Amino acid sequence: MTDLSIMVLCGRAPRHLYVANRLCGSAHVVAIVQEAGSHWTLKKILKVLRPDNLWRKVWRWLRDRKRYADGGEGKFFFGDAEPRLDSPELVTEVPHINHPSVIELADRLRPDVIAVFGTSLIKGALLTRGALGIVNLHGGLSPEYRGADCTFWALYNGEPEKIGCTLHFIDAGIDTGRLLAHICPEVHEGDNELTLFWRAVQDSAEVYAEAIGRFARNENLGAAQSGKGKLYQVKDRGWHQEQHLAQNLQNGLLKDIHLKKRVTWFSVTPSEKERR
Repeated sequence: MTDLSIMVLCGRAPRHLYVANRLCGSAHVVAIVQEAGSHWTLKKILKVLRPDNLWRKVWRWLRDRKRYADGGEGKFFFGDAEPRLDSPELVTEVPHINHPSVIELADRLRPDVIAVFGTSLIKGALLTRGALGIVNLHGGLSPEYRGADCTFWALYNGEPEKIGCTLHFIDAGIDTGRLLAHICPEVHEGDNELTLFWRAVQDSAEVYAEAIGRFARNENLGAAQSGKGKLYQVKDRGWHQEQHLAQNLQNGLLKDIHLKKRVTWFSVTPSEKERR
């Protein structure tokens, strides 16, 4: 176990708990911060109540309720056990991830690394915390696949070889920070969006833990992204896109495909070392 101190910022879904547990098992985690998702402002309420936004949220809620109703995600990551954090005593719950109390906690604990997975967008002063930086696990291969539902869009675009996750430093953009690693899962005939996404996250948990170890060994990790690729937004995915992908899968999109797990690490280039 590395001596680096880690502050974890994560969501509450089984996949988020799984990654947090993997980090707790391999690093010195000093705190786990979770969003309660209860931060509402008048501006936010009015935005949600706009007819187009309201319909989109209702559609997404109905779709996700159907997809997750059987507890499949929990079973994938935890088997028959109840999804839970192994170190609940470390948990601090906040209304939103940019709450002043998160910054106060970071200033008090002074972690070497802030490790993020499954929170809302980090902004402002929190971006400057973490002695070695803030690292995020993104569910797509940046820069080509940034934003939301990237496993869906890789399949929709007929690019199963581009399904995966990105481990990267966080900057002020959306999934635009310096790259640490790309993690692509196995892809086989019979897979679907959820199993592929979950498999990528499961593989990425191991890489996340390894990255912390590499930081502790002072390895020169991190490479600038080549361009900004495409930013996929929640609103881009609707019923027609869902039906299009379903038909393509039924027509054999993944037929006879057997891709192996692939991990690509990114290091500082010699020219970047000189500039530093």
